[in-house]
Amino acid sequence: MSDSRNNRGEQTVSPKEAPVRRTRFSLILLIPVVAILIAGWLAWEHFATRGPVITITFETADGLTPGQTQVKNKAVTLGTVQDITLSDDMKHVDVTVQMNANSAHILTDHTRFWVVRPRINGASITGLDTLFSGAYIALDPGTDDGHYQKFFKGLESPPGVRSDQPGETFWLVSPSLGSLGPGSPVFFRDLQVGEVLGYTMPPGGTGPIVIQAFVKDPYDHYLRTDSRFWNVSGVQVGLGAGGLKVQLKSLQALFSGGIAFGLPERRRNIDLPDAPANSVFKLYASEADADNARYHKRLRVVTYINSSVKGLTTGSQVTMFGLQIGSVTDVHLLFDGPAKLPRVRVDMELEPERVLSNWDDRIENAKEGSVEKYLQAFVADGMRASVQSASFLTGESMIALQFVKNAPVTPLTYEGDVAVLPSQAGGMDGIMESVSTITDKIAAMPLTEIGGHVNDLLAHADGRLNSPEVTQSLAALRDSLQNLNRLTKTANQNLPALMKELQGTLSNAQAVLGAYGGDTDFHRSLQGMITQLTQMSRSLRFLTDYLDHHPSALITGRRN
Repeated sequence: MSDSRNNRGEQTVSPKEAPVRRTRFSLILLIPVVAILIAGWLAWEHFATRGPVITITFETADGLTPGQTQVKNKAVTLGTVQDITLSDDMKHVDVTVQMNANSAHILTDHTRFWVVRPRINGASITGLDTLFSGAYIALDPGTDDGHYQKFFKGLESPPGVRSDQPGETFWLVSPSLGSLGPGSPVFFRDLQVGEVLGYTMPPGGTGPIVIQAFVKDPYDHYLRTDSRFWNVSGVQVGLGAGGLKVQLKSLQALFSGGIAFGLPERRRNIDLPDAPANSVFKLYASEADADNARYHKRLRVVTYINSSVKGLTTGSQVTMFGLQIGSVTDVHLLFDGPAKLPRVRVDMELEPERVLSNWDDRIENAKEGSVEKYLQAFVADGMRASVQSASFLTGESMIALQFVKNAPVTPLTYEGDVAVLPSQAGGMDGIMESVSTITDKIAAMPLTEIGGHVNDLLAHADGRLNSPEVTQSLAALRDSLQNLNRLTKTANQNLPALMKELQGTLSNAQAVLGAYGGDTDFHRSLQGMITQLTQMSRSLRFLTDYLDHHPSALITGRRN
């Protein structure tokens, strides 16, 4: 092996003899590769799971924060708020939400959004969980037959019914709303089975208010086509024959109002079908009004009152023997001209079904005019309409149909198709009228002349009593009483001897009768005489005993 040196004296090696160097792979080179792969996967994951961007308008952005506020449905996150901007007209805010990819199919025109935050509605408090976690946007997908869209108008309050909640919606018609509002409960037999969704005012502000109510399943199947709804808002206080009654449905109904419905009474075993969805019902002011609505037959009658009708208003009861058979529909004052006195016209509706459960059959099967025959017979028997006091505490009055004894014959008249019932003053007015009649009769008596005659009679009587004739009569009467007293004493002394002699006579007669014996005329005559003497003896004994106890009978006679 040769060794060579260069000019500098350094030893050199030939290329053939130089050693071969090996290249080594460093792990540091994998870090950027892995970073690129992760970044690519994250980018793909971001774009693959990224859903559509939607815009929701709200009146205010209270509680919403970009990048933090989430969109949820049943506690599952479906999107995140990205941006909040104020609209150009500054009347609302536009909330931009980045939705997840798997939520695109629920974004339809039926989808509803609202902000969940703490709320106090009547007696209920909702959204307390957001005090610590913050507000969020809730989503209700609605039905599946909607059209896809990206722009929505959010609700300012939570909807009463979710799309996945079974039940039916119904409509109620009422002249006034009272304390009812969205969220007011609906009760069935004291159980909350639904709630009020909202209401619609009539055009122009006139006419009934339409209220939308939701009844949950299975309670919606208890609604029939003839069911009745009534208002149970607040506290209901009643004062009647049973005393003071206070009824409170629930605390929630006290503050936010409430509605109740019940099963109607089944008559003649007729079971009507279930009420379909979106059926319209009338909302009554109270349960009593709803109960009265089951009477369909109405007989219009009218009466005219010439006395006070204080406390008598529309809705007052019409009673017979204390039981309600109808109600008053109108009360107004009439002026028929200067030649006639004013009077009060009272219009009423009688409900025969209250007393005759099969009145429908009677009307359908009876001949024409049968209803009039009832009224004519009642009026002929003395039925009169009068105003009576229903409650002294409240001053409420009612119309009472009562039968008056010895009432003058009054025919039943008509004003068109309306029967006119004769009237008579009742209550305190009737009492005062009777007192006034008696007073008039007393005033019509000639009391002055009667008093003069009585004075004359007393004056003559005083003269008669002081006259000599009356004095002599009294003296003679005194002498007669003294003689009677002596006669009674003599009779008491001699009567035992007389009775003894009479007894001896009877004994001798018996001896003679025994001596003569036989069936001869003398014997029969003697026997009859003895019988008469025996009866006379008995009568004398009875007379003696009676005079002994009643000596005055000799003058006054025997008393019963």
